[in-house]
Amino acid sequence: MKKLIQGIVEFRRNVQEGYREAFGRLATGQSPDTLFIACSDSRVVPNTFASTDPGDLFVLRNVGNLVPPCGQDGVSSSDESEAAAIEYSVESLSVQNIVVCGHSECAAMKALIDNRNKVKYPNLKSWLRHGDEAVQQLAAGIALDPTLAKHNQLSQLNVLLQMEHVKSYPAVKKRLEEGTLGVHGWWFDIAKADVYALDEGWKRFTLIDEEAAERIIRRLVP
Repeated sequence: MKKLIQGIVEFRRNVQEGYREAFGRLATGQSPDTLFIACSDSRVVPNTFASTDPGDLFVLRNVGNLVPPCGQDGVSSSDESEAAAIEYSVESLSVQNIVVCGHSECAAMKALIDNRNKVKYPNLKSWLRHGDEAVQQLAAGIALDPTLAKHNQLSQLNVLLQMEHVKSYPAVKKRLEEGTLGVHGWWFDIAKADVYALDEGWKRFTLIDEEAAERIIRRLVP
């Protein structure tokens, strides 16, 4: 907490003036390009590793970067917060992209690997059920990169699962059919500070270097 308070003072002293004009423009509204769904893990900082500015991302963060699937009635199967963020960003903000970003060494994935029924916190135990299908896939021998530790293999499978959950929402389905929205999977390797993008054709994550970035940009929704 001390570091947070000192950071605010530092921002006011040395940084605020440079941002004043940008925040002035943002005060009357926002038009982010991307809904970014990430884990609450303190080591995962999208605005840092993606070098984004204020107003670029509409960010949804929770334990395990999980998204409850949508029910047949068009309403979230359980938790409304994630559903509300999806609806608002897609319908009202008209984002053009949704990124589901998992990461290495995720405690939520480790808890799922170890059997979430052993989790002693009732709300966390219940919340992690949205990753159960990825655990089943891993147990069936499915892996995008078998060289990774099991919990990291699960983390990558979980990105694919949560992308499908995102696509289950009517607002997302409609925009996908219209060709005005893209849903992407990313994976952040904490130890290397590298970001990988899902190559759906090959069902694997590839490093986002300059060459890969150009390929991804060419495929983006116009």
